[in-house]
Amino acid sequence: MARANFLDLLNSRDWLLADGATGTNLFAMGLQSGDAPELWNEDHPDRVRALHRNFIEAGSDIVLSNSFGGNAYRLKLHEAQNRVHELNMKAAQLARLEADAVDRPVIVAGSMGPTGEIFEPVGTLTHDQGVAAFAEQAQALEAGGADVLWIETISSEEEFKAALEGARTTALPVVATMSFDTNGRTMMGLTPAAYAALAAAQQKAPDAIGANCGTGAAELVATVLGMTEADGNAVVVAKGNCGIPAWMDGHIHYDGTPELMADYARLAFDSGAKIIGGCCGTTYEHVRAMRTSLENYAGGTRPTVDRVEAKLGKVSALAHGTDTAAEGAARRGREGRGRRRG
Repeated sequence: MARANFLDLLNSRDWLLADGATGTNLFAMGLQSGDAPELWNEDHPDRVRALHRNFIEAGSDIVLSNSFGGNAYRLKLHEAQNRVHELNMKAAQLARLEADAVDRPVIVAGSMGPTGEIFEPVGTLTHDQGVAAFAEQAQALEAGGADVLWIETISSEEEFKAALEGARTTALPVVATMSFDTNGRTMMGLTPAAYAALAAAQQKAPDAIGANCGTGAAELVATVLGMTEADGNAVVVAKGNCGIPAWMDGHIHYDGTPELMADYARLAFDSGAKIIGGCCGTTYEHVRAMRTSLENYAGGTRPTVDRVEAKLGKVSALAHGTDTAAEGAARRGREGRGRRRG
């Protein structure tokens, strides 16, 4: 069928279902810890295509390309910094092949994760260097057939601005999500409300904002509540982890069941999310349960934090409104020394 337009599809639907985890499912196919998933776009394209196909068959309206770590700074760790264009274009092409193979509209989102570097003034990476890295990746994803650029797992204002500027060197719409994994804040201290205000203040604001990854489905929904309360006009993405991770039998296991993720999908929708998916630990079975849950749901009242906790588990003090800025800053100082986004 004809290629879908992301913004048109977004405006015509009450919700869109995104996909789940890339890494979790590629590990199940044989990816080893420490390997770059992006290299599989050339080395194992059949497996990457199967990843996208399985999510589409489970009901995803949006699939993210296998390019999360596809910027030059991340690829340098694997001596592949000179392959940015090749690997990102191929990532988008593989997702495009699977999206175009079905008789319903499926959006290809070009995934763009963080550089792994700390920006000035805290670190050494300049704004212009960041913009150049993200622009290089964005343009390759556009060339490969992405419908939208999907900036994700960002933690700082500086990297958000650089990623957005780099993405805006293309003609594609832009989604930008942050990870609120430190007591309801990003690693660099932004709250959901602060991020909503930051995004809205940009000259060319993202077409959708939101949260991904973090510390579980409950906190993700609480984050969506914070964003939509701060900006009721924002188009919000919820892409939470499948429960809480634990080390079991030599690998990381997420404890979220399909039933929990089905509840999460409904609560995220009632909290104001328009695009709902999963992040780490989310398999095809989880996405299938989320699709069924949303298709059989007319919507409910906006949930309270207590209701979210009752269904999904504990959330941060910030979500309860009991964590002041001063307390949060002190805690980040104690817990965040030496931490680095990787």
